[in-house]
Amino acid sequence: MACFAADDGGWILVSNAESFQGGASAVRFGARGEIRSAYPILDGTRQNCSGGATPWATWLSCEEVEGGLVWECDPSGRDRASSRPAMGSFKHEAAAVDPRGRRVYLTEDLMDGGLYRFTPARWQDLSEGLLEIAVVGSRGRVSWREIPDPWARAGPTRDQVDGSTRFKRAEGVWHDAGVVYVATTGDHRVHAYDIARERIEVIYDGLGAGRTPLLRVDQLTANAIGEVFVCEDIATEEIDIGLIDRTGRVSRFLSATGPVHAGSELTGVTFDPSGSRMYFASQRAFASGADPGPGAVYEVSGPFRGSRAVHATTPSA
Repeated sequence: MACFAADDGGWILVSNAESFQGGASAVRFGARGEIRSAYPILDGTRQNCSGGATPWATWLSCEEVEGGLVWECDPSGRDRASSRPAMGSFKHEAAAVDPRGRRVYLTEDLMDGGLYRFTPARWQDLSEGLLEIAVVGSRGRVSWREIPDPWARAGPTRDQVDGSTRFKRAEGVWHDAGVVYVATTGDHRVHAYDIARERIEVIYDGLGAGRTPLLRVDQLTANAIGEVFVCEDIATEEIDIGLIDRTGRVSRFLSATGPVHAGSELTGVTFDPSGSRMYFASQRAFASGADPGPGAVYEVSGPFRGSRAVHATTPSA
């Protein structure tokens, strides 16, 4: 999910639908936090898992299927969503935009998936550009190699570059202050890629020595002062959102407990433009028997540390 500021003081919360039908929808809030409307912004797609907000106030919705695409959506619902095949045809998970470097970082939810970056030919136009995959060398040094065939007609994108690094289910990705954070669910790790230094390191290891508060790390976001919030994808009756502070200390921030959340996962964590409200989803909440459940979105009122707007302004719906 992501929030976009509206010009009347309200905001729009956008959420994907990770189901076979896919798509994405929006909830329109007024300036006092009241819900004013809800509407679809994307349909006719498959298993839209995660995505990312752009600085020009669009939502990138990612299809988590082999051959999936990135779709650029208008949070207001006025303009029809458009596919962005130049960003690759693969099992997309999430996207994070680096506005200074003018690139988009993309994850692939497979045990042998890649970490990608996309450089648009023209900034804010994602219809053309260069798609590359990460190759991690000694001491975490990262180089980027061009994907010869982003359409994957010559084979999966992750297999087109010899020596490309495999990330074990790279899911959540977030850019903050020159650092790209990547969560890999398969090995319970959070990585930090320093763009200027071109180096990546593990800043959290859920299988490391000692007690570790988070497992199966998934979607993540950062607040206004750079604290990273990490969702768990773990099918138990207690699912957590963890917090990695600026010193690297890791703690549990929030727990969803009880049979309502059994078999679910927490996802979509994001803040409203003021930074005073957090939203997150329990993806399969209220499941019953074979019914996976409708899921639920929750709002948590702050105060939270930091209060700056975290997304650009989009016109009112």
